[in-house]
Amino acid sequence: MSLRLNRRQFGLGTLALGGSLLAGQARGASRIMKPVVPGTGIPVARCGDDFEDEEWTFYPQHPKSSWNIDDNIRAPGGLTKNYQWVEAAKRGQPDVVRRVPTPPGGLEGSKGSMAIQSLYSGIPGTRTNQQQQDDLLHNGEQLAGRALPVTWSPNCVCRVFIVPHTRWEERNGASFGYRLGLVGWGKKNNEEYWPGMFFHMERGLKDNERTYAIRAWIRADEHGRDLPSLTFEPESWMTMGMSCTPDGACHFFLKAGIEDLEEKDCVGSYFCYNYRAHSWQCFFYNVINMDDGRSVGTPWIIDDAMLYCATPPVASIRGPQTATGGQQPTTQR
Repeated sequence: MSLRLNRRQFGLGTLALGGSLLAGQARGASRIMKPVVPGTGIPVARCGDDFEDEEWTFYPQHPKSSWNIDDNIRAPGGLTKNYQWVEAAKRGQPDVVRRVPTPPGGLEGSKGSMAIQSLYSGIPGTRTNQQQQDDLLHNGEQLAGRALPVTWSPNCVCRVFIVPHTRWEERNGASFGYRLGLVGWGKKNNEEYWPGMFFHMERGLKDNERTYAIRAWIRADEHGRDLPSLTFEPESWMTMGMSCTPDGACHFFLKAGIEDLEEKDCVGSYFCYNYRAHSWQCFFYNVINMDDGRSVGTPWIIDDAMLYCATPPVASIRGPQTATGGQQPTTQR
């Protein structure tokens, strides 16, 4: 019997093969575990900051680090009085890290929040005239005494206020980041990587009127691509969070307002960069601006930045607690 295929048979066979491959990819994607909603579980001991202490203070250590540009760490780094926040050795601290009154519409009873902002985001004493960023790390690994295994389902959540557009840097593009410091299995063993969410300023024109929006971008999918997500209005609050599950996947959550996150607020779940996380080191914030000595970056205001574990070993739990903004875990005994 002849095995030759005519053109129509070849085309149909190719379509069938392509369909089976797509189905296989879909099945592979479904292997990502169900997301853990940020705010679920018990607070990690000594970690998290509600910024309510009136003596909250950041102690800068100038000049800052700029290892990402000139291989210069410039120790020691800046840190807060409560040891919750530290300068990142890679890019250095924001120029402004201070406690401010919580803007209107924030969490009930909140009086204090944290503002971060930068002007000189490159090498101290010089100008790169390029987009640069500064980092502020939550000191979770040191405060907890160890990196958190992703088998504990670590997760973090915070509220962020978007300032009026009149206070934005005169530039479209990335302005703020909320990210994780993870270690996982990639092309090599024990690789560090930093998935998260970036927030871009977008100015437009509609019906001869200026428009202003902040768009979230998820970093990143399995191929390392940034993916566009929700938009938010100036002079408003947003709630955002991230979690890791025992399979090494990262889950990203966003919603407008200050209400607790829910499962429906998940905007993406990925094995970011095709890595599988095994350890959670920290979460951190970026502020980004044009490092030209003139373009003051957009200020960002953060409240109730908290860290939880949803599935820790029972022996590690010291007593029943309810996570603020989260669900009562079933293993709290």
